[in-house]
Amino acid sequence: MKIHEHEAKEILKHYGVPVPNGAVASTAEEARAVAERLGGTVVVKAQIHAGGRGKGGGIKLSDGPAEAQRAAEAILGMTLITPQTGPEGRVVQKVLVEEGMEIEKELYLGIVIDRAVNRPVVMASEAGGMEIEEVAAATPQMIIKEAVDPLLGLKPYQARNLAFGLNLPAELISTGVKFITGLYKCFEEMDCSLAEINPLVITRDGRLLALDAKMNFDDNALWRHKDVEEMRDLNEEEPLEIEASKHNLNYIKLDGNVGCMVNGAGLAMATMDIIKLAGGEPANFLDVGGGATQEMVENAFRILISDEHVKAVLINIFGGILRCDVLARGVVEAVKKVQVNMPIVVRLEGTNAEEGREILQTSGLEFTVATGMADAAEKVVAAAQAAG
Repeated sequence: MKIHEHEAKEILKHYGVPVPNGAVASTAEEARAVAERLGGTVVVKAQIHAGGRGKGGGIKLSDGPAEAQRAAEAILGMTLITPQTGPEGRVVQKVLVEEGMEIEKELYLGIVIDRAVNRPVVMASEAGGMEIEEVAAATPQMIIKEAVDPLLGLKPYQARNLAFGLNLPAELISTGVKFITGLYKCFEEMDCSLAEINPLVITRDGRLLALDAKMNFDDNALWRHKDVEEMRDLNEEEPLEIEASKHNLNYIKLDGNVGCMVNGAGLAMATMDIIKLAGGEPANFLDVGGGATQEMVENAFRILISDEHVKAVLINIFGGILRCDVLARGVVEAVKKVQVNMPIVVRLEGTNAEEGREILQTSGLEFTVATGMADAAEKVVAAAQAAG
């Protein structure tokens, strides 16, 4: 789950991580009032779950309350398009109004889970303000990393290594160590999957501040953080993904035209890969899980066909806990009930696969039963192209 910048900064303050003074506003008048309280130059920042806001016109420097109000009027209600929103963009419903400041240097600080080492990794770089992926590709030597043993936590020497690696001035080393330690404590205690400050800035008056903040949380741990769960902004999420979450389905919308229904995340990833190898484009990631019921299959079909870009559906099931004959009966009943009017290709392997294929072939419905993953991908891509 993602939250907005202003919410992330409120959390950071509880962990002693310094952030600029500011407040969120839902109207231009509220933005003006915040600017009056802050005084001087302020920055008006669109609040959406995406980076690159400045390039899309979502961040404006304002000299005084009147200008802040005009900036908020321009930003609120706009459809902000950035590289991270996709072409559809996001409608801005809130802005963050913060004190302006003179920046001496921009840095990067972030924490992620690195699956290669099975540990949280703290990353720091002098190349602040840039996407860390760009820095890693062009100048990987500019990224300092410290892998943290989750049982021991971030050790003082690791925090010092990062602070020195950022080339902080001598008088800010101690502050930097506290900053990094506070961020890691927040990451750990709040069950984050990402905590990123980009840029981390040194101001001309010698302050170290989180100028921007991004936090993502492990959905499986939200039961421990009801206050964070309440921050969920459904306006920032894909409607079909919201609907899928209501039925315990793991669904992510993509840009292709081949709908996928699979049991198991690994198989779902492999299915999307083989669709692309066959010359097609997957329309979604949809994992119905190992214990899918007929009702779950019905709901999955409803979500798939609600995407107007889907022209054909591939059902790829490996029968283990979920027997193929049980799944096949569920698919037949679901297709009848939901009235799916598009090509459906089915690949079944595992427990009772033969019985499952027979159920599909004798159902009276027009299923295309594939003999393997490559065969399934070729047939569904051809069907989607013919229907498109």
